[in-house]
Amino acid sequence: MGRAVVGFQMLRDADRVMVAVSGGKDSITLLHLLHALSRRAPVQFSVVGVHIDQGQPGHDPTPLVKWAADVGYPLQVVRDDTWSIVKDKIPEGNTYCSLCSRLRRAVLYRVAGELGCTKIALGHHRDDAIVTLMMNLVFSGQLKSMPPKLMSDDGKNVVIRPLIYCAEDEIAAFSQAKQFPILPCNICGSQPDHQRKVISALLAQLDSHNPGVRASMLAALANVRASHLLDSGLWKRLDLEVAREDDPDSAVLPPEQLVRA
Repeated sequence: MGRAVVGFQMLRDADRVMVAVSGGKDSITLLHLLHALSRRAPVQFSVVGVHIDQGQPGHDPTPLVKWAADVGYPLQVVRDDTWSIVKDKIPEGNTYCSLCSRLRRAVLYRVAGELGCTKIALGHHRDDAIVTLMMNLVFSGQLKSMPPKLMSDDGKNVVIRPLIYCAEDEIAAFSQAKQFPILPCNICGSQPDHQRKVISALLAQLDSHNPGVRASMLAALANVRASHLLDSGLWKRLDLEVAREDDPDSAVLPPEQLVRA
């Protein structure tokens, strides 16, 4: 996590970081690690957890609230019934995830402003970034993944993903070892998501033949060769006229230009 935080300058002095704690292994691990980092980092920042109760039937955040109180982590539970909106807008049998997550993000943005938070930390990890890359490539015709640091459309919120280099299986093992109080999400778990299942099955198949495939794909996201892509607009912005076969370093997109692009 430190590599991501330092490499993308995610934290600054006096930052107040709101961790979006869904109750899953990833977000609870992130809350725990950021609190640990706040005690030894060279920059001074504070951390507050926020759990959004969206009104799904049977949802009970009590175990999470009790755990946070026991370990001394500030945690606020915000009740906002977005579930009723999702049920009204999405036909039965279709996937709720997209609208549900957009509504949750809107609540998080609002609460971040109310709490005076300068950053919103999300628990997305390496495998999330890879699946997103593959889904965009295969189904959307776009070459993009999850940015480690993102400015919201209104310019008021900065989203960070400190776990972006972390493998999901390692997070799961850490979470189990720490006995974090994982909240079940029966609604999301029961939803069909054909595209994600297709990509996950493909990655599992690739991984069975080459266990390093996910690490290699993550490395590819940090090793962009702009002159070997077909985006003519990107070529113009980077003042590229021709790709050089014998000079691979000249084709690597510098991080500062990657941001502008």
